Order: sequence, then C-alpha cells, then structure tokens
Amino acid sequence: MSRQARQTSGTGIYHVMMRGINHQNIFEDQEDYYQFLKTLDMMALSYEPDGTPSGRNYILYAYCLMTNHIHLLIREREDKIGMAIKRIASSYVYYYNHKYSRDGHLFRERFKSEPVNDIAYFVTLLRYIHQNPVKAGMVAEVKDYEFSSWDEYIDKNSTLFPLCDTRTVLNRIPFEELNELVNEPLSDDIVCLDIEDASKGRPSDDQVMMLIKEKTGATNSSAFQQLPADIKKSLLIELKGKRASLRQLERLTGISKSMIYRM
Repeated sequence: MSRQARQTSGTGIYHVMMRGINHQNIFEDQEDYYQFLKTLDMMALSYEPDGTPSGRNYILYAYCLMTNHIHLLIREREDKIGMAIKRIASSYVYYYNHKYSRDGHLFRERFKSEPVNDIAYFVTLLRYIHQNPVKAGMVAEVKDYEFSSWDEYIDKNSTLFPLCDTRTVLNRIPFEELNELVNEPLSDDIVCLDIEDASKGRPSDDQVMMLIKEKTGATNSSAFQQLPADIKKSLLIELKGKRASLRQLERLTGISKSMIYRM
C-alpha cells in the first residue's frame, strides 16, 4: 500500500508529533531534555556559506517534551516541514546515540503532522499541547511542567531556552485570556494528534514512568534495575494491577516479560 501524502497547510503552520520507535523513551535524564531544546534553537537558524545567519528555517509557537514523544506547533519558513523535522531529529539522534553508545533509529521514521489553517484550531492546539503533562498525570497544573513552552508565555525572560514566538500569539490573544483557556481542560470531544495506541483504560508510558519515579526515584530502566528485588517486584505487581501491559513494562524497566508475568 502506498504511503498517504502529508496534508499541506495553507498557513505553513503544523502540529507535529514525533515519537520514539517502538514507543521507546526519547529522554532518559534532564540533560537529554535540555539537549533537545538546544537542538530546536540551533536548527531554527539558517546561514550563508560564510557562516553569517541569514534567516529562520522555522518558527515555533509551542512545544511539549514528554518521555517518549514530542509535540510541536511549528511554522515552516526556509525549510519545508519535512526537512525541518529531519534536521531536528538527525541532530538529536546523533547526540543520543553517542551518549548511550547505540546505533540506529530513535524516532519513528514518519512523524505525524496535521495542518493548522485557522486561529480557532491554533488556540485549541496551544491548549492541547500544554495540557499534555496534566492529562498524563505528571503534574497538577500546566505551569508545573518544566519541559513545555508555557513558561515562555508566562515570562520569556525567565526561560533558559526562549524558543517560541510568543509575541505574535499574545498580540492576538491577551495573556489573561490565553492563561484561562490553557488551564481549562479540553473536552474529550476534541481530537488532536495523540500518542496512544493502547486500549482505552491502560496507563500511558508517561503515567507509568511518573509512578515509578514517585515510588522509587528511578528515572530510567538502568536505575530501576539497580533497585532492591523486593521493591521492583512490589511496584511491577502494582503496575500490572493498573493494567500496564507486559510489553510496556518490559520496555520501560528492562525486566523481561516472562519474569514480570511470573510475579
């Protein structure tokens, strides 16, 4: 079956979702999140042959970095959307593979995207992207999540990597109004690009990793495997009770499915 052509945006603005291949984590520790933000910053600039900055390859309006996927609200400029995402992904994968002594793909080969052709859907996506960590149960409020662009809307000067064109958005929508919208949960009827392929009712990877971190302090599979056996067993039994799948638990903890099954 031939691959379906990507829908083109009349405004040049897209909602893009990049996810780890086979749902694997894209970020293992805080340094990885910061490296991806640095990559977004570096890849946005285009240069003349002599190295002089000449323009922007893309403009960001929002982002949210989750454990195994990324949401971007992005406008193509010098680069078409496919080339922009290819540059971002290639740069980060080079860093990740070098750091973790691995080879091969990190992201799914074909990223997901949808065109954004009107201001109403643009605002919906600003809400949806920033509400991702709240929906996943990782934080109580949008402002509490460290690796999204909402801090830039609150106070751009306080942000380590100011990446987004917040001024264009805030010229259209006053901050007080946008703040109220972003903190008002979206209706379940609103459908945007989503990461979840799992059956309804199962916890997401982010929810599982958040529970592991809360219970044990472990933030990746290597740290989890170093925990005492009784703690690992107790938590895996609890996660199975919350309907986490064996394959999901194997992927996130590095413990084999057969061993988890026997617990």
